[in-house]
Amino acid sequence: MSRSFVLSSLAALGLCAAAPAAADMHGAPAPGLVDIESGHLNEAVPIPTFKADASWPDMPGDLIFGQVPGLAVDAEDDVWILHRPNSLGGTDTGLAETPPIAACCKPAPHVLQFSPSGELISSWGGPELAPDMEGINQWPANVHGLYVDDAGTIWLGGNGDGDHVVLNYTADGEYIGQIGRRERTEGNFSEEFLGNPADISREGGSVLVADGYINKRIAAFDAGTGGFARLWGAYAEAPGSEVREQDFDQSQATSTGDGGADPDSASFGDIVHCVVRGPDSTIYVCDRRNNRLQLFHEAEDGTVSFVRDIVIAPETGGTRTASDVAFSPDGTYVYVADMMNGRVWILTRSDHEIVGWFGRNGRYPGQFTWLHSVDTDSAGNVYTTEVSTGRRVQKFVFTGMTGGE
Repeated sequence: MSRSFVLSSLAALGLCAAAPAAADMHGAPAPGLVDIESGHLNEAVPIPTFKADASWPDMPGDLIFGQVPGLAVDAEDDVWILHRPNSLGGTDTGLAETPPIAACCKPAPHVLQFSPSGELISSWGGPELAPDMEGINQWPANVHGLYVDDAGTIWLGGNGDGDHVVLNYTADGEYIGQIGRRERTEGNFSEEFLGNPADISREGGSVLVADGYINKRIAAFDAGTGGFARLWGAYAEAPGSEVREQDFDQSQATSTGDGGADPDSASFGDIVHCVVRGPDSTIYVCDRRNNRLQLFHEAEDGTVSFVRDIVIAPETGGTRTASDVAFSPDGTYVYVADMMNGRVWILTRSDHEIVGWFGRNGRYPGQFTWLHSVDTDSAGNVYTTEVSTGRRVQKFVFTGMTGGE
């Protein structure tokens, strides 16, 4: 283990807080770049390389993250995250007790905006920012999924008890509207209600929802009115009538009651975990429980056609693999977050060959515990988040290319 790795690891754990941080010529903290485990699976194909920035983000000293199930990089390269204050316990948040029982910490607000350098710009969230409908507050009990659209508005969902809603906010936390309603669900063919939506993507006037943890479909809505447009299941066919029979709980994320992953399944598994629009009118859907992505093409009128399966580590059990998708700035590479294996897979978008990877399961910088979300900025840097006991966001700094002719 190198000395730089030891120092960066201690800083990430908060054990070097008393030591002054090294500063660059502009007075900002010098990045604590750490070598990471990686693999190059086809030396004939060049792939991007990264180091983990153990100094990112610069979290205020009195705040703490819980599980982080949402991540988005906006047009200005600001990084937005969505975390779960409800996943923190009393020993995590002693400063928030009355009277305080510890020197740190308080739960951070649900939604946080960071600059590319890691400075906290803004934060907000919670039930006080959501309306009541028929006496039921519409803020999710357990938030899940985050998207920032081209207009700079924020979309978020939830997968807790009764969380059948997607909410839309301005960048400073003002409520705009919603799709669905808490505690109302009607199955895969509903044109009004959702079933624990996991992810959101908006382009132009169309909002796509990965729906989700109870339902097994993608649903499209009008971004302005929230009106229903269309829905589809695996292979762009009708989704079928089967849904999860009970509310989702985290133990089901690792269950084997479904018999294991089936990358050839005619239907989505019971966690349709992501929906991501890619270059050239493509749509990527994470069928996490079946260890695959499904790739679709979207026509100008919004109709979709199936293109292909993209299977990720098919023999993997536990939480399974395909959790989220992102792209290099030029669209050459696809990054796939693999929850169970603790890796980000690197694929060539032209043919979806898996040509490399980085990361492993673990607690140190550049390692993952319940890797959940992935996104990129315009400089080619990669960001990730973790849930369960991972509870963090990481930045991987693009350091160049390796391999190729």
